[in-house]
Amino acid sequence: MISRLLLCLGAALLPAASAFGQTYPSRPIRLVVGYTPGGGNDLIARIVAAKLQDKLGQPIVVDNKPGAQAIVATELVARAVPDGYTLLIAPSGPLTINPAVYAKLPYDPQRDFAPVSLLAEFPLLLAVGAEQPIRSARELVEYGRANPKLANYASSATPFQLAAEMFNQRTGSKFQHIPYRGSGDAVQAVVAGQVLMALADSGPMAGPIKGGKLRALALTAAKRNAAFPDVPTMAEVGIPEMDISLWAGIVAPAGTPAEIVAVLQKAIAETLALPEVRSALEGIAVEPRSSTPEEYRALIARDMVRWKAVATTANIKAE
Repeated sequence: MISRLLLCLGAALLPAASAFGQTYPSRPIRLVVGYTPGGGNDLIARIVAAKLQDKLGQPIVVDNKPGAQAIVATELVARAVPDGYTLLIAPSGPLTINPAVYAKLPYDPQRDFAPVSLLAEFPLLLAVGAEQPIRSARELVEYGRANPKLANYASSATPFQLAAEMFNQRTGSKFQHIPYRGSGDAVQAVVAGQVLMALADSGPMAGPIKGGKLRALALTAAKRNAAFPDVPTMAEVGIPEMDISLWAGIVAPAGTPAEIVAVLQKAIAETLALPEVRSALEGIAVEPRSSTPEEYRALIARDMVRWKAVATTANIKAE
């Protein structure tokens, strides 16, 4: 009797769920970014949101909620109503690197989210202010050794700190960490000469480099980037095992109906295929890349293992 009742209930709910997916979205969508305006993830969010809202037929409001290595924003979305109206720009940091360095987090990357799609992949760029006398990565290392009081780096998030500490390990350097709330702030500190260098995402770096305010010394990719053809890879400048590619995507709270996830994933894939979106992302040295929810979930699981190994080797822990 109970089994028959449950079957009837399930059959009754299926049309409602399908109808919900067909009518979604019927009001504005909130896209939460865990970093300050002007950083790489914020730029990606705004480029994609501007055209994604056309596909969905409703406004997408980018809502910056910086704080605690994006933990504030990530927890906010994890606790949100799973109705498709609160989404998270979900980069490598909060989903795969925070779990590697924090003993305890108020969210679980695999349990608390429904992956929707990747948006982009990007390398990190090593750069100094254009007024600095440093012309190469090797000169940077030598300058740091000769001027230990000036040997520091700006970083706005754990991924960039972890990458800079890897740079320290690979080169035998002792550049000291200077924290900032967002990538844009960190980059501007380097431009102003307040900090010697940064190893950060390409989004906020692209404009100052092309405008002559920053000097790019290397990038953490396996091959050179078309947006910066004259910038060598870390391997080319003699720094091995520094191939780092980060990514950003969109996730929804766990429990979001599959129909809504499917609507979002399809719209994102179509948006990333638009020439103007691809051009805007490539202009900040970001490679557009959509995915299925299953592919995104597998990437999160794989990179959690990878970054845990890196953090353990580097003995990097956060409280």
